[in-house]
Amino acid sequence: MAGWVHLPRFIDKIRLNLAGKLPPEYEANLATKGFDDRWLKAAGLTAPQFIEIVRGSITDGEVCDWVRTNVKRPAEQHEFNDFVLNHGRENDPVLRERLQLRKQQSGLAHRDDIQIFIDYIDADEGRS
Repeated sequence: MAGWVHLPRFIDKIRLNLAGKLPPEYEANLATKGFDDRWLKAAGLTAPQFIEIVRGSITDGEVCDWVRTNVKRPAEQHEFNDFVLNHGRENDPVLRERLQLRKQQSGLAHRDDIQIFIDYIDADEGRS
């Protein structure tokens, strides 16, 4: 969405939170950690700013248009997308161990196709 790989998921999480339907395991980290926080930093926004943009919109297309118009940070966008699409491929034993732990905790340890965190998120949330 608007060239940002994590944006649709982040908007969905904000909308669920605003409706009181975000699963509790996501509430503590919403907009403050992980890909959410990295996206906000890359976009040059704060959590309250972006939450208000989502709150004031009816459709995701409106949010997309706002981002396309107001967030012009191509270098940060490229760096962020590369990070999200490759997080877990790094030759970092601690990170690889964390991914394996998350897979075990979610009953996905048998899934050898899950090699990066975005794969894990998709599997854990039932998209693959």
